[in-house]
Amino acid sequence: MPFTVTIEVSKQFETSTSPEKVFALLADVPRSASYFPDVEKLEPLGGNAFRWIMEKIAIGDHTLQQTIYACVYRSDRATMSVDWVPVEGEGNARVEGNWQIEPAGTGTKVQLHTKGTLEVDLPGFLQFLLSPLIEIAFIQKIDRYISNLKETFAK
Repeated sequence: MPFTVTIEVSKQFETSTSPEKVFALLADVPRSASYFPDVEKLEPLGGNAFRWIMEKIAIGDHTLQQTIYACVYRSDRATMSVDWVPVEGEGNARVEGNWQIEPAGTGTKVQLHTKGTLEVDLPGFLQFLLSPLIEIAFIQKIDRYISNLKETFAK
C-alpha cells in the first residue's frame, strides 16, 4: 500500500542583487525553474500554471518513482512576493509555497517557504526507512537550487 511523505522547508539567504532583479527572476517561473536540479520537463498549462516532471528515481533498470506535480503561480510586485498552490488532480505530489523578497542594506533578503506531500508508490512497510531519505533528498535539491540562484545573483 502506498504511503505519503510530507516535507516542509524554510530557507533564507541574502544577495547583493537588487530586490527588483531578484523578483524578476523568481517571478519568471520557467527561468527560475531552470536553476532547480533534476527537472526533466516543465510544461506550461496556461493561466500561469506549470506541470513539473522530475527525473526518475531509479536503481539499475528499475524505476522506483517519478515525481510529477503542477502549481499555479502568482507574483505581486507591490509586496515583492511569489506564491504557488497545487493544481488538483495533477501528478503524485502537491507542492505549495512562497518567496518573500525584501531590501536588506544595499542588497536583498530572500526567504523561501515550501511544503510538499508526495505519494510514494511502494509498500507501506518501507515508509519508516524511505521517508527520511526522501526528505533528505528534497532538502538537498532545495539547497542546490538556492546555491544555483545565489551564484546567478552574484554575477
